[in-house]
Amino acid sequence: MSRQRTILVTGCSSGIGRHCALRLRDAGWRVFATARNDADIEALKGEGLEALRLDYADTPSIHAAFAETMQATGGRLDALFNNGAYGQPGAVEDLTGEVLRAQFEANFFGWHELTRLAVPVMRRQNAEPGWGRGRIVHCSSILGFVPYRWRGAYNASKFALEGLFLTQRMELMDAGIHMSLIEPGPIVSRFTENGLRKFLDNIDIEGSVQAERYAKELARLKASGGVNRFRLGPEAVYAKLKHALNAPRPRAQYPVTLPSRLMARIRGITPQFLMDRLLLGSD
Repeated sequence: MSRQRTILVTGCSSGIGRHCALRLRDAGWRVFATARNDADIEALKGEGLEALRLDYADTPSIHAAFAETMQATGGRLDALFNNGAYGQPGAVEDLTGEVLRAQFEANFFGWHELTRLAVPVMRRQNAEPGWGRGRIVHCSSILGFVPYRWRGAYNASKFALEGLFLTQRMELMDAGIHMSLIEPGPIVSRFTENGLRKFLDNIDIEGSVQAERYAKELARLKASGGVNRFRLGPEAVYAKLKHALNAPRPRAQYPVTLPSRLMARIRGITPQFLMDRLLLGSD
């Protein structure tokens, strides 16, 4: 009888995290799903998942969730899927230091803290017979390698994540730990809704030199409901995650949607002034 594999998945209140946690459970994994709010945790438990509180911006909660997972599994963990994040909209000149730091706490430093807890566990397991190689997967973004205006805080956090990941991936090769990045692009989730709330809470819209452009962007979002014609469902991300977790030689990076795949192909061969025109033209 094969051993049940274990995975810790973050950001499971909705969207990508919730979908992937449920699909992994159905595929036979023992899934530890995390969320920040009690109501979401109870909802996950109601769907048969082992749910824990974890807030990337709250370091004690990261350590507590990981310790609880280790206690439940006898100190074992096969995989980690770092997923929970939010996007802080707003022109760079309108971002206070406090707002930018909050973006990095949730999208970068918290991920690093959790990853540092998982790596020693996977190193130890890989030295023992009968254990497969540990897998660490980060859910990044198309905005982790292509900049987009009004998304400077999110861009910066994801660019930093990809740089740190690519370095750590090389460092862990001889330890037998596979690391992969998933770079989705537009996916059905509450991401736009959550970002809009952060924009209204943290940006001085009326006092900004960008006030007129902000008004146009808000009107566009209201008219479209945030719908993008290239948007896919979270199952598209799960397909990439499944490969990253199971393939003997998983890829380093997995672009998902059409915009992500196209930009991954052309970014290295297109002069920056043409990239600027392309990106500004798509705004």
